[in-house]
Amino acid sequence: MDKVMQGQMTDQVNIGITQENRSKVAELLTHLLADEHILYIKLRNYHWNIEGMFFQSLHEFFADQYDDLEDVIDDIAERVRTLGFYAPGAMDDFKSLARLSETGHLNGNGEQMLRNILADHEMIIQILRGNVNDTMDKYKDAGTADFLTALMEKHEKMAWMVRSHLNG
Repeated sequence: MDKVMQGQMTDQVNIGITQENRSKVAELLTHLLADEHILYIKLRNYHWNIEGMFFQSLHEFFADQYDDLEDVIDDIAERVRTLGFYAPGAMDDFKSLARLSETGHLNGNGEQMLRNILADHEMIIQILRGNVNDTMDKYKDAGTADFLTALMEKHEKMAWMVRSHLNG
């Protein structure tokens, strides 16, 4: 079992999902939590370092996106806790669990920043599609499947907004 997942709560969780299935779902959620943190940090970085003709609009746009992710991050961590596990909270854990990668300031290049953000949203959407199916079919966790579906829809909307900036 993943080192982050070893901190299971001592209280029994009796919500109609086996401990093994809860553990698998919590593990998938911890990877998602790490990905969301990497995207959040990337958006903060881009917010601080954007330059050029579209500074103001992109500065605000990146802030709107990272504000949305703050709630997402909290909800994912609380879902892990609901399943009876501790959520990771250290940057080292996030970096080791994440599938997304960090980037630098990109010399303030707004177009490249948008392309990176779009790629990250699309990657998370693809991961979430698989996770929705797994949580429902393999792990019999309708609650998390529903939660992940709503999260996928949020990322789809965020990706659409990024695409709209790139097409403008």
